Amino acid sequence: MSPAPPDRTSLRDRPEHSSSSPLSIHAMTVAYDRKPVLWDVDYDAPTGRLVAIVGPNGAGKSTLIKGCLGLVPLASGVVEYRGRPLEEVRQRIGYVPQRESVDWEFPVSALDVTLMGRYGRIGWCRPIGRRHRAAARECLERVGLAGLENRQIDQLSGGQQQRVFLARALAQEADLYFMDEPFAGVDAATERAIVEVLRDMRDAGRTVIVVHHDLQTVPEYFDEVLLLNMRVVAAGPVEDAFTRENLQKTYGGRLTLLAEAAEAIARGRRGRDRG
Repeated sequence: MSPAPPDRTSLRDRPEHSSSSPLSIHAMTVAYDRKPVLWDVDYDAPTGRLVAIVGPNGAGKSTLIKGCLGLVPLASGVVEYRGRPLEEVRQRIGYVPQRESVDWEFPVSALDVTLMGRYGRIGWCRPIGRRHRAAARECLERVGLAGLENRQIDQLSGGQQQRVFLARALAQEADLYFMDEPFAGVDAATERAIVEVLRDMRDAGRTVIVVHHDLQTVPEYFDEVLLLNMRVVAAGPVEDAFTRENLQKTYGGRLTLLAEAAEAIARGRRGRDRG
């Protein structure tokens, strides 16, 4: 039996969703070869917050992002951005994919990649002006790559490559960003640099949604968390939703992992109490 076509109904008449949310997901289901990967996902993202998507391998975390971006077809569901469909607001949405999904041997420089984030403002087949090049260089500087703009992308380290893709996202000047495991395989210095940039984006009113695998750093890095295992287990502020009980429901009793997460929760609470 083939999946039902996606429900294209607007969410304006659904009181459980807010038209002011930068991301509203209603009843999203995604299936690969008729096997559900995500099932009946509902979620509204808050404005100006850093949101972690966490869950076990195969939980559908990357698929959720790709479904929101229209990169994989939905079996059912609706996704809106401040009450508008994706095709109307693509320029307001940024995306940083997993590093493993990128062909790093393609002959382009760090500046070339960053300038790709400006195409929505430049327009296709139009010359790249001085203003856009200056903006791209500023973004590279913000991620700590000043002076490397002419370096070929395959000559950069893994952490530097990840920073270039973050610079490209910054150059887009979007309102909503999706990032798929931006900390995977990077060194400690790059991780700190990425966190600093994400906080700057949040403080500027952007919403950043990040697929994240390190439970210990969730309380330190993020404001909100979405716990996912095919369906939404819990979502909300980290201090409310990131609990041992919800982690148990999400991960199904992987005790070592849960013990580490519990210690991270306790550290976060002790830090807030001291503050």
